[in-house]
Amino acid sequence: MKKLINDPKDVVKEALEGMALAHADILRLAPEPAFLVRADAPVEGKVGIVSGGGSGHEPMHGGLVGFGMLDAAVPGPVFTSPTPDPILEATKAVDSGRGVLHIVKNYTGDVLNFETASDLALAEEIEVRSVIVDDDVAVKDSLYTAGRRGVAGTVLVEKIAGASAERGDDLDTVAGLAEKVNANARSMGVALSACTVPHAGEPSFDLGEDEIEIGIGIHGEPGRARIAIEPADAIVDRLLAPILEDLPFASGDDVLLFVNGMGGTPEIELYIVFRRAAEVLRERGITVTRHLVGNFTTSLEMQGCSITVLRLDDELTELWDAPVHTAALRWGR
Repeated sequence: MKKLINDPKDVVKEALEGMALAHADILRLAPEPAFLVRADAPVEGKVGIVSGGGSGHEPMHGGLVGFGMLDAAVPGPVFTSPTPDPILEATKAVDSGRGVLHIVKNYTGDVLNFETASDLALAEEIEVRSVIVDDDVAVKDSLYTAGRRGVAGTVLVEKIAGASAERGDDLDTVAGLAEKVNANARSMGVALSACTVPHAGEPSFDLGEDEIEIGIGIHGEPGRARIAIEPADAIVDRLLAPILEDLPFASGDDVLLFVNGMGGTPEIELYIVFRRAAEVLRERGITVTRHLVGNFTTSLEMQGCSITVLRLDDELTELWDAPVHTAALRWGR
């Protein structure tokens, strides 16, 4: 194992400290139990938004804390859910009296621990809504989930819900828009290589030199099929077909196309993927009006990518375009 780390036990702690130092104008690191929170939280008159999950998917979620997106991000150990205590403390830290939205990826540990934290917050008279993200079309009832997994579509939910909260919408409206994004987003990924969790010291699964895994999860969970590697265009076609059939997307739709790197794939390859995905959508009469390309929901150093397609309407487009200022996403401000 070759990694730029010190002690594997300190990876998350030291990464959080580094992020807080690098982006002190945007966020701060709360003391134990640790979480990242907007530097100006709680924001008066604004619904708070909290997300989180296991570390190793950076910049999601800590890199998405800031104006127009998350108010706090709660990290667990690598690929392990955070416990209820820091989720509760983050919820309290961002509550301005208008309630708090929890955005939770559909992994069993995340769902259970956010539910517990929500109950504890209610006991302290904080109104909480939860939206579960389950955008992955690859498999149902995986090793980590009951139902579909929450993957890169979470970034889109957080951006649009964050813009809604920033413009002053109430909790029901913010939660409703988050649910709308989730209902209209579909994702699927591919792995070209495994990743190595620092405390494990060895790859999380085995792939042959000529093998890829179609439909991989962001923790290295198995997907739909293990096949011999193919040209990029053929892989994109394999990923897009179930995405487009699942909603289903149709000719005349306006969409946001999101090509997400899994951590170890260079941008030159992500743009090759985007090129083919945009071509397929155009052939089907689907118009890409917004896009995002880059590493946002990673799996440590895994090579591979995921594709997310979100069906847009005027309101979702306006909220996507709204200003945002985080470590990982920033425009219009």
